[in-house]
Amino acid sequence: MTQPTPASGPVAILLSTRNGAAYLREQLDSLLGQTHRQWVLYWRDDGSSDETRLIMRGFLDRLDPGRSVAIEDGDSIGCAASFLRLLRAAHAADAPWVAFADQDDVWLPEKLERGVRALATVPWRTPGLYCARQVLVDAALRRVGESPRLRRPGGFPAALTQNIATGCTVMLNGAAAGLIADSHPPAGTVHDWWCYLLVAAAAGQVLTDPKPVVLYRQHDANLIGAPVSARRRAVAALRRGPGAFMAMLRAHVAALVAQPHLLAASARRDLAAIDRSLSRGPAARLRALFLPGLHRQNPAETLLFRLWFLTG
Repeated sequence: MTQPTPASGPVAILLSTRNGAAYLREQLDSLLGQTHRQWVLYWRDDGSSDETRLIMRGFLDRLDPGRSVAIEDGDSIGCAASFLRLLRAAHAADAPWVAFADQDDVWLPEKLERGVRALATVPWRTPGLYCARQVLVDAALRRVGESPRLRRPGGFPAALTQNIATGCTVMLNGAAAGLIADSHPPAGTVHDWWCYLLVAAAAGQVLTDPKPVVLYRQHDANLIGAPVSARRRAVAALRRGPGAFMAMLRAHVAALVAQPHLLAASARRDLAAIDRSLSRGPAARLRALFLPGLHRQNPAETLLFRLWFLTG
């Protein structure tokens, strides 16, 4: 397979659906409204029992030949695995860029254009991930607020402590898509966090856009929501407690350690130190916390992370 150059093809939009009929049409309309019109839609349904498949087939029939790829394998494998299956199909077709799409959001017109423009600055052999802020809206698309601005740039090992790449905004270049397609994520992870982790650990470039590019719909059926404020994020974290967080951290560390060929040498060193500390006592974990970059976005969240890391 030949590695694509940045200008060699359209954006592969990856859309995994499951019982999304209530909001899907607005998302599909927003794809048609993109200022960057060179795209191909890769679609897979993960076991819908409502009208989602019917809506999607009607939409695909409206597209010109060659502008859609439907993966209708009939399996119900979960959100992360479904998106990874779509990504592997797009990468096999040498897509130079991929963009994840959630079924219940609405893309602002310049979303794809901003992502392509940003990723075009990354050397094409270097994994690149673009993500952006979101306008938070309710089920009826009424504005609730905006996702918080990032206080610190993304990178590794910070990516182990917190996901800053919201999936509905994430775009990858071909090198990043190939990296992720060749990987084996742990059970229980989400696709956007795994992409961010891998690109950061591979010494790729993580590009964060301060301008919102998506209307991120908040409703009762959200797989993952977006608290508006840092205070609400902290309260949500406290309610979840250290168990789930530390279980995911351990799973991510184990999965990355098992795939050293995908990682930069600096990430392998940091992972080895963190992995060793997780099987030892508080003193070893305290030493690991002095690794540069092992923090969350704000001081209060970092303090909570350190407490959970020491005791969990």
